[in-house]
Order: sequence, then structure tokens, then C-alpha cells
Amino acid sequence: MLRPFVAYLRVYEPLSAFGEPPDERLVKAVKEARLTRANAGEREQLMWLRSQTAAPMRLLPAELADGSAAPSTLTDVLVLDPDDVPPDTEGEEVGPGPLVCPLELRARSAAALVSFLGDAHPALREAVLSAAGTSAESVRARTTAALGELGGSAMHVLSTTWTVPLPWFSLIEPDRKRLVLGSGRYDPERELSWRATMGDARRRVTEASELVHDTIGDSGPSRILAETARWLDNFHPNSAVELDYGGLVQLIADPILDSDSSAEEVHRILDALRAGNVEQLAELFQDLRDYWSELAARERFN
Repeated sequence: MLRPFVAYLRVYEPLSAFGEPPDERLVKAVKEARLTRANAGEREQLMWLRSQTAAPMRLLPAELADGSAAPSTLTDVLVLDPDDVPPDTEGEEVGPGPLVCPLELRARSAAALVSFLGDAHPALREAVLSAAGTSAESVRARTTAALGELGGSAMHVLSTTWTVPLPWFSLIEPDRKRLVLGSGRYDPERELSWRATMGDARRRVTEASELVHDTIGDSGPSRILAETARWLDNFHPNSAVELDYGGLVQLIADPILDSDSSAEEVHRILDALRAGNVEQLAELFQDLRDYWSELAARERFN
């Protein structure tokens, strides 16, 4: 099965961040660690399909017929060993382990649905609501309830389709690249990702945010960096951050994936901003735009 063409920015928190003591069902799920980075996308896809084929159809995935959260919202988690996240700055700590990243698919879907209601053309919005046999008021009530179950915490996963927001690369050290080509594009173990300690990620995104804002003002990249910095502030300081190409690796041939230098080029752009090197900045940005525009353009044909 094809994985969704989705890239992810994930936060893994120490188990203690989920309550003292954490729910026994969560502890058991973490101990068993059945869900992996390689099959997380397939799990999300399956939950979506189940929500649409259920009778009656569910408004959100991982949701019961009465609109309450399904048990899987607590047990669908990714687990990471702190030893797999070496710090880049002396004194930075991760853990203690295990580190946990809930998929939170129901809440993430609710947030996406709220955005759709606010941004979609009225005709499209009404067509979707009519097909689902519901109203905007009912959808808002259900999505508010789903988001409210997160409590004071933020969602542990940000995701984008068909591309990776370039500001995300500022969070990680390019040399920490984890590349697994596997047996081909559709090998479930195929991977391109990076991991960083929360302390390192926060430091980098703060520096990048201040630099970009001071040099090019309140631009799109500046806003993404500021929003990402605020998002990271919601989590335990000993957490880990992971940038994962996810299902996008299915779109990229081995030689191109092997030579992918997006992270390095984003860091070179930041260096060019510091040095005021406009010529180098324009060249680097053009290369990145060409590379990611070619991938993103495939969305129009699907």
C-alpha cells in the first residue's frame, strides 16, 4: 500500500509528561511499541478509511459513533529511545526514556476541518457539509470537543502534503541525516529524517526566527519560524524533535534522495543572511524552489 504523501514534524516527550502516573493503557502501548515510523502513515490512512466506511459514517477518524474518542487515540503512539537522539550542544539532555509521540489523528483532523470551514469557498463548504449530512455548527461543536481533549497541550505532530516547509530545516543539524534507501521507492523502511534534542531545536529556531525577521521582515518564512518556536514551547524540555520526509520518499528516486541537500542549503541561506550575501542567497533559494516545486507540482495531477 502506498503511504500518504505527507511529511512530518514530530515531538517525542518523556512518558512522565503524560501524567503521574500515566494511563495504564498508554503505558502498555508504549511497552509493546507496535506502531513504527515506517507504518504510521499507513495507520493514519487506515483510520481515515474506516471512518468513511463505518455505518453511520464518522465525522473524524479514531472516533466512535457517538462522537467520543476511540480507545486508539490513547494507544496509537510512536516510541523513541533517547540514545537515538544525540545532542549537538554540550549539556543538552533527552529523556529519561522511553520518549512518546501520540499520533493524535482525531485532534489533528479536527484542526484541519476547522481550517477548511474557515478557508474553503462557500460553495465547496456547503457541498461537503451536505454530502456528510451535517451543518457547520455541528461540525464546529464536534471539532471543538475533539481539540479540547488535548487539554493544555499542543498536538505532537505537524504534517504537510507533497512538500516540506523550508523553515523546518532550520531546527535540525544537517549532518544528523538518517537515510535508508531500502529495496526501492515503495519499501516501507525507506526513510529520510533528522532528529534533534528539544534544547537544540529551540535554540536553532529562535536564532533563525530573529535573523529572518531582522533581515527580511514579517515574511512567510518569518511567521512559520515564529509559530514553530511557539509550538515547541508547549513541550517538555527533555523531549526530542524529528523531521521526517514520511511518504514523500516514494516520490524521489534513489540518486536524488541520496544527494538531497535541502537541510544544508537552508542553513547556507541562513549563513548568507548573516553575511548579507544577496547573490548567494538568491542562487540557493532558486535551487531549493526548483527542487521542491517539482515535487509539489505533482499534487495538481492527483
